[in-house]
Amino acid sequence: MEFELIWLLVLPLFFGLGWLAARHESRGASRARDLPDAYFRGLNFLLNEQPDRAIDEFIDVVRLDPETVELHFALGNLFRRRGETDRAIRVHQNLIDRGGLDLDTRHHAVFELGEDFLKAGLLDRAEQAFMQLEETPWSHQALQHRLAIAQLVRDWPQAIALASRLTSGDPSRQTVSALAHFHCELAARALAGKSSDRFEQVRRHLDDAAAVSSSHPRIALMRGELAMAQGQPQAALAVWNGLRLEQPGWFALGARDWISAHAALGLLDEGIATIEAQLESQRSTDLFLAVLEARADRDGEARAIEWARAALKRTPSLLGLERLLELRLRHPEGLEHRDELELMRSLLRGQAQRLSRFVCAHCGFKARQYYWQCPGCSLWDSCAPQRAEELERT
Repeated sequence: MEFELIWLLVLPLFFGLGWLAARHESRGASRARDLPDAYFRGLNFLLNEQPDRAIDEFIDVVRLDPETVELHFALGNLFRRRGETDRAIRVHQNLIDRGGLDLDTRHHAVFELGEDFLKAGLLDRAEQAFMQLEETPWSHQALQHRLAIAQLVRDWPQAIALASRLTSGDPSRQTVSALAHFHCELAARALAGKSSDRFEQVRRHLDDAAAVSSSHPRIALMRGELAMAQGQPQAALAVWNGLRLEQPGWFALGARDWISAHAALGLLDEGIATIEAQLESQRSTDLFLAVLEARADRDGEARAIEWARAALKRTPSLLGLERLLELRLRHPEGLEHRDELELMRSLLRGQAQRLSRFVCAHCGFKARQYYWQCPGCSLWDSCAPQRAEELERT
């Protein structure tokens, strides 16, 4: 009797659940049938990597059904990727102006509008859009974009404030490194200025950088520059010697300054000897060129050429050979072989120029001088302190 009573109660429940499931399925099918054919054609064009034709189809869908919020987002992103930022801005602005949007969707639309302004180069308007997203689920991404804008306009105090907020929530290595560089940029700006207290400003900025990343090589290099600017070559050498022992790869960037500091103290021979010893264990183009130039000034070109020949036999270098040929062309002994030397140098020059570049490991940007921030992708510390020739040897 109890068994039959339970089934009398349960069976109607099963019938009710089945009816609800069928109704939900029929609604889904009805919605799918209600979607216009242009929607599916647009998806097909996207899958076949034909974004231009997909945009045309999606525009038709939006005209037919203006309430398709997600399609507005897709259409705006397609416009932005194609470079039609004015149309992307109109799409996302129309969404924001629409009444009845839930808060999450409105925040999403504001973020997309900020990205449109950023892509269009309207940095002030992009900044205003991203500032509206404080205390929202989009705040972290908006902060990252605001940080990128601050770097573009070289507003280092603003960059420091934004990066500090990001590192407090997510202390990633890249953000910490960038924050140290922002302080160093302020130090470099102060060092190049004319303020009466500029040396104190530089010292304070470098201390702030060290508080973020104490072992960063740029800080040591700049502390040495500061000491030299103050007429204290001995202090500069003490800092750079620590860098030479602990981070020799980065020391090569300051090899010429190392020679200059020793020359200021009347210790040029010692400075050259130290770098020559360093060359035995560290095959660096910059170290080689620093010694070659210093020897040419101290001993004359003939003896510098003799040293370079011996050094290149031990550690062959195309860049070193190109520089050696240049010296020989300037020296009288090269006059009788001038045509052959010029031919050799012209054949080497193109390859030597390619190998003399510093290369970004992220985007492949190449530059003759070293950049702490890659001009191509804007990443910090993405370029190794070695030139392309040295990297190809490793």
